[in-house]
Amino acid sequence: MTMTDRIASVERNTLETRIQVSLNLDGGGQSRFDTGIPFLEHMLDQVARHGMIDLDISCQGDREIDDHHSVEDIGITLGQALAKAVGDKKGLRRYGHAYVPLDEALSRVVIDFSGRPGLEHQVDYRRSHIGRFDTDLFHEFFQGFVNHAQVTLHIDNLRGHNAHHIAETVFKAFGRALRMALEPDPRMAGIMPSTKGSL
Repeated sequence: MTMTDRIASVERNTLETRIQVSLNLDGGGQSRFDTGIPFLEHMLDQVARHGMIDLDISCQGDREIDDHHSVEDIGITLGQALAKAVGDKKGLRRYGHAYVPLDEALSRVVIDFSGRPGLEHQVDYRRSHIGRFDTDLFHEFFQGFVNHAQVTLHIDNLRGHNAHHIAETVFKAFGRALRMALEPDPRMAGIMPSTKGSL
């Protein structure tokens, strides 16, 4: 996998969900979603646009129960696709961070393509739902993502009271942090960005 060929497609089928994710890490921020979960799609569109990642996600899930399995499994499959597209990580900046405001809300996201899954998700959404979307599921999405992307991810909402604004700053900052971490570092061309020699 070269820095000019960072694309991947992953299909994940279980008794609860059927998911397909295709992405291009060096895209133009284009997205297409067919998940049946409009607010999650709105958030994933922020990741695509601010991360400059082309993203195509479809999901058929047991939403007659609730959205939990679909949201978690979308995070898992997105993580798998990202890990596949990144390849051996040579020449990556590896670390990325972003602060993003939206009116009264401000969030910070820091990511490390460490090879070690870890999530710190310090966000108080102030209410249980945004429209029909259960805000508890944001944690499930990011936990599924980090477990399978093999990244360390710190998400902190620093201020805000509008739950929609808070969520949007989190996902925009996530996209921006991804974009920074995934950029090729010309001074590290062909070099593993780790003193251990592997990630």
